[in-house]
Amino acid sequence: MAELRPKFSSATRFVRQVNEVQRPEGYRLVGSFDDGVDHAVAAAGFRTGHNLVSGFYLYVDDLVTLPAFRGRGHADALMQWLFEEATRLECDRLELDSATHRHDAHRFYLKHNLVISAFHFYSGDLSR
Repeated sequence: MAELRPKFSSATRFVRQVNEVQRPEGYRLVGSFDDGVDHAVAAAGFRTGHNLVSGFYLYVDDLVTLPAFRGRGHADALMQWLFEEATRLECDRLELDSATHRHDAHRFYLKHNLVISAFHFYSGDLSR
């Protein structure tokens, strides 16, 4: 996950964040493994929620593959699993946000029949 979220480069800090903040909000992780490798080479973090626009949705917070393992189908397998999980949970939609500069990710999401439906606006860091 440090590949996607550098501020959590410390495993201890990442685990603390997940256990103390993310998990209580329903966050779950799923991984993809490669033969002969003793750790996940790709991972997806997700949760479910409700809102007036989407109804009941599965939201993908994180989807990342280690650079050395890209192009081997790990992200495709995770995306397929996420769609199956959304269906199993009877979600109305699967949703995610992607930074505007992540063009490879955009191509990947479009290939998986996701559509660009909105711009995401935010205020910036309010804690300063």
